Amino acid sequence: MTRILTIFVLAAHPVVAPAALAQQPERVDLAMMARIRDEGFSNSKVMETLAYLTDVLGPRLTASPEAKKANEWTRQQLESWGLQNAHLEPWGPFGRGWTMERVSVHMTAPQYVPLVAVPEAWSPGTNGVVRGNAIQLLKAPESDAELAQWKGKLAGKVVFLGAERKLEPLDKPLANRYSHDALHDLAQFEIPSGRPRYPFNREQYVKQLMFRKTLNQFLMDEKVLAVVEPSPWDRGVIRVGGTGIYSKDEPAGAPRIVMAIEHFNRIVRLLERKQEVSLELDVKATFHDADLMGYNTVAEIPGSDKKNEIVIAGAHLDSWHAGTGATDNGAGVAVVMEAVRILKALGVQPRRTIRVALWTGEEQGLHGSREYVKQHFASRPEPTDPAQKALPSFLREGSPGPLSVKPDHARFSAYFNLDNGTGMIRGVYAQGNAAMVPIFKAWLEPFHDLGATTVTMRDTGGTDHLAFDGVGLPGFQFIQDAVEYSSDARGLTHHSNMDVYDRIQRQDMMQASVIMAAFLYNAAMRDEKLPRKAMPK
Repeated sequence: MTRILTIFVLAAHPVVAPAALAQQPERVDLAMMARIRDEGFSNSKVMETLAYLTDVLGPRLTASPEAKKANEWTRQQLESWGLQNAHLEPWGPFGRGWTMERVSVHMTAPQYVPLVAVPEAWSPGTNGVVRGNAIQLLKAPESDAELAQWKGKLAGKVVFLGAERKLEPLDKPLANRYSHDALHDLAQFEIPSGRPRYPFNREQYVKQLMFRKTLNQFLMDEKVLAVVEPSPWDRGVIRVGGTGIYSKDEPAGAPRIVMAIEHFNRIVRLLERKQEVSLELDVKATFHDADLMGYNTVAEIPGSDKKNEIVIAGAHLDSWHAGTGATDNGAGVAVVMEAVRILKALGVQPRRTIRVALWTGEEQGLHGSREYVKQHFASRPEPTDPAQKALPSFLREGSPGPLSVKPDHARFSAYFNLDNGTGMIRGVYAQGNAAMVPIFKAWLEPFHDLGATTVTMRDTGGTDHLAFDGVGLPGFQFIQDAVEYSSDARGLTHHSNMDVYDRIQRQDMMQASVIMAAFLYNAAMRDEKLPRKAMPK
């Protein structure tokens, strides 16, 4: 016999508007929650999925052959579990792909030392082994006048960009989880201060972006062997991204390398003592221009009486290249895939269609999810001003125009995203949607014993739920323990060479998969679609 839990939510410090409290009590099928838990903990496949994605397929840079292999493998795997309409949806064009095939960096004088270093993505290679002396620049040139000071002085040199950085001893664990008090604080609404959450000097960034072509052409003309920058993290952890140059029509510049700060510091100190430092480098990188499109993997469990209404779970499939993209975001991909596997294994027939979407292009600006939302739900007109068109979308001044909604916008119910590493789910961000607070509280109540207790009215950014939230659709990101993701300036795995399978916590992954499956089930089975905030202006 199916038992239904009806939950009335009364907070000691209510943050929900009276209208939201007047909603009908949320009904939760406890028998189904127990079945989901049993399948997710007794027959889990989440680590098998993650191991293939990371150890076998490896890093998955957007538009690379490896990303496309991952698209195809995830499509086949979802289809093998019984999901329907499994396919790849192109978006773009994004630009050229890039693959790192070899990197070898050594100091050969005054002593021989193998150096820990990784090239930036979309950086050119060295065309074989090259040798030259190191030279230090405290900062990158930012004007034609500054470039002129270095003309004729950098040929055949390896440019070390930056100064020695003092390293501090550990004063707290690198891994951390939310305490009870921290979760309580997170649940309290934070009144906006009026200051930007992420201070950003747009004018300075645009200036640097516009000067990039000039600088890269200068480095090529001057025949600079390579530019080396220090990792922002220490203890041999290399945090590295990309050059941002995806067009073959833009000068690629010199090879750019990020080096372990401990090795970078030593070389800089030698240079400051007027010691000659000789280096040997061999970086092989390949650009891929045959297919400039990005792809999302999409599959679904068809609904029944409300099959035209849509619930989506998503995570980004693309990663950076120094590790194998385990915590960012193979973990999220494996959890989303495991959630729908659980539902299929239980023979769930949802009322609404449950869709899985595995995005690419997230690391370069949420491209895959934003393009998907444009194609299926809502879009704004592209700018006509050439200066605006040349900029990345997040840098364009003001709103690009009125929102034009498509029919599926009205039929959409919810999007759930996971993208904060291996940590267990501790709750969910309501993203400023007050009507969702009592609903989410009811959904989490059966999982309090698994540590998932917190609903906050706060919003969070930086990942693919923003593509949905930005066009007035309910899009949500879960609260997760940081573990070793990026807990402070010395964090371990985020965009680093430590982003590998070994940093994943099995029990956390199973817990997150169970909760993701429960949220999908609840959203797909309730009588009404999830409530929405006001449409963005």
